[in-house]
Amino acid sequence: MVRVVNIDHLSVRVSDFKTSKDFYGKLFEYLGFEVLDEYDDAIGWTNGKTRFWIGQADRQGKKHKHRIGDVGFHHYAFELRSRSDVDDLQRFLKEKLGAKIVDPAAEYYDDYYAVFFLDPDGLKLEGMKYGEEKAASKRKRE
Repeated sequence: MVRVVNIDHLSVRVSDFKTSKDFYGKLFEYLGFEVLDEYDDAIGWTNGKTRFWIGQADRQGKKHKHRIGDVGFHHYAFELRSRSDVDDLQRFLKEKLGAKIVDPAAEYYDDYYAVFFLDPDGLKLEGMKYGEEKAASKRKRE
């Protein structure tokens, strides 16, 4: 039986390559990613485990931004080391990137802490951490 062992990369199309390259370049530098490879109309970043690519949309695709609720991509979540990293990411998004925060840093589910934000085309991204409170509680009991 064939088994998936990892998700190698995500590739998204953007309406304005220069604007998105600047946005993602700053975001990924902050998140510890490096440029993997770059072409005239595409660029990819990696942190050694995850790869994220953007590429220029075609003429038809450039006519509209993504709308959450459309068929396809809903959001992409970056798992962070801690809740404080989620808070730090939110500060960076506001102060350095000017990103639109659609759902501020908070606990959205039991022990699931996240911030949700949009890229220049309206693609929803998330910085999140789960399991931190339960792990701390378990350490206290031991």
